[in-house]
Order: sequence, then C-alpha cells, then structure tokens
Amino acid sequence: MSQIAMALTLSGITFLLTVIWGAPLIRILRLLRVGKQIRIEGPRRHFIKLGTPTMGGWLVVISVLLVTGVLNLASILPELDVLGNSILLPLLTMLAFGILGALDDWRGIKGTDQEGIRARWKFPAQALLALGVALVLKYGLDAPDLYVPVYLEEIELGIWYVPIAAFVIVGTSNAVNLTDGLDGLAGLIAATAFAAYGIIALIQGQVFLVRFAFTVVGALFAFLWFNAHPADLFMGDTGSLSIGATLAVVALMTGQWAILPVIAIIPVSVVLSVILQVAYFKLTKGRRLFKMAPIHHHFELMGWSETQVVQRFWLVALLATMIGIGLMLV
Repeated sequence: MSQIAMALTLSGITFLLTVIWGAPLIRILRLLRVGKQIRIEGPRRHFIKLGTPTMGGWLVVISVLLVTGVLNLASILPELDVLGNSILLPLLTMLAFGILGALDDWRGIKGTDQEGIRARWKFPAQALLALGVALVLKYGLDAPDLYVPVYLEEIELGIWYVPIAAFVIVGTSNAVNLTDGLDGLAGLIAATAFAAYGIIALIQGQVFLVRFAFTVVGALFAFLWFNAHPADLFMGDTGSLSIGATLAVVALMTGQWAILPVIAIIPVSVVLSVILQVAYFKLTKGRRLFKMAPIHHHFELMGWSETQVVQRFWLVALLATMIGIGLMLV
C-alpha cells in the first residue's frame, strides 16, 4: 500500500471510530452538566448556545491517542511498520495540552468565578510544557532547525531553536484557542492545516508523520460532524489548546514552520485582531478598531451569518494553504 493510501485509510478509520462514540460522549457531558458559558458582551445570537456540551476536544484527543497507540503496539510485530517512535512526541503534546485545557474548561464551568485558570498560572504552564517539547525536538528527535522558501539548505539556529520553538508552540496553541468562537471554524481551519503539513511530510519522506497528521484530520472531521452549525458539541480549551500545540509540533518536525503563519493565516489574523483591538483601545482611551474582537465576531456584528463567516474564512484558509505548500516547493 502506498504511503498516501495508508494515511487516507487511517484518516477514514479514525473518522468512523470517532463518530461512533461521539454521541455517547455528548450524553455523558450533558449528564455531567458540562455546558458552554457565553460572553455577555458577545453577539446576541450566541446566547442560544448556552449550556451546549463543551470539552469536546476529548473526542479528538482520545481518538488520536487510541488509534496511534494501538498502531504503535502493532508495530512491535516484525511484519508491521505502521507508526514510529517519533510520533510519540506530538501525541504526548496533544495529551498534555489537552489535560491543561480540560482543567481550564472544568474550572470555567464548575469554579466559583467561572473564568477558568488564571492567566498567571495558565501561560507559565503552557510555556513549561512547550519548553520540554522544544528540548526533545532539538536534542531527542534532532528535528531540522528551519527551512525557508527559496533557500534550499537548513538554517541552523543553535541553542536559540529551543526558545523559538517553545514560542511557536505556545503561540499556535493560543491562536487556535482564540479562533474557536464559531461553530465549525477552529475544526475546519485545523483540519486543513494538518492536511497541509501531512502533504509536506509526504514530500519530505516522513511517512510516520504523514500518517499521524491524517489521523488527526480524520478525528477533526468526526468532531465537525457534531460541531457543524448548529453545534451539538464544542471543543473547548481541551481541544483548541491541544490541537494548536500539536499542529505547531508537526510543523516544527518538518522544519517548515516559517510558512506556518501562511498556512494558519486565520488563527494568525485572529490573534492580530485581538492585539490591535487592545492596543487601539488603550491608545485612544476607549475607542475600538473593530466592532468586537476576535475578528470573526466583528464580521458577525457587520451582518454576516455565522455560517457565512465560517465558510468564507475557510475559503481563505484553503487558498493560504495552497500558497504555503507552493512556497515550500519553491
């Protein structure tokens, strides 16, 4: 079986398995009353989402964990060569950030202030996890430091690779987290980005990474089965933090993380909109640059429907993905 055929098969298997246990998970979350909290200052149409089960990121995390774990165990047999040890790093990254996100979600729902883990604890925890992952990338997996378009040789970053990689992981994790504000948006954008890096890994000959990336794509598609508008399930920080961090690790493993801002143009734009909104608000002493940040809510308040925002943002993401892959091939 060809490498792409194997990757697509794994994606399909993961999709089917995830869809099967998605409905029972939603029932469990409803029994536990793990419901979405809605921002008071947000678009009024979002109030109908109050109480929709969240922490749905476990649907993706557990599915990828089980499929990848089972296939790694199967690889012990000499006649099978399905996955490799290198995949354990993005897998453990997904699990670690998923647990952190789940704690944040649980505190936001069941805590006294319902605000989740405070930033002064959350960001150091992310940074510590990211630093550990970066060290393994540099000294454990010996991942390529950096490739840039046009220049064919690897650019050596030395010890600076570790803090830069940690920053990329934390930044991407939070970018996907901020993007998770509309039904289907974060899932579609993330699935597209993972597919792009799966193709890049295929071009590089990293067969195990190709399979892992498309396994995640299959799990994300299954999540979107329940997250499509009107959503029956939200990923919460459990999903957004873990998916964002894992995407960054996959990009770092290819060495092609310089084009990540292009492939992930929507999460990057979302982060920039928040930064610009806050900066403009402080500089003008109360005026707003956008009707609301993150920017997807700005377009909602301009009159776009939620489905229009998601579909149009996804079209931009698809075009950016094609450009990103093209830049990699230059």
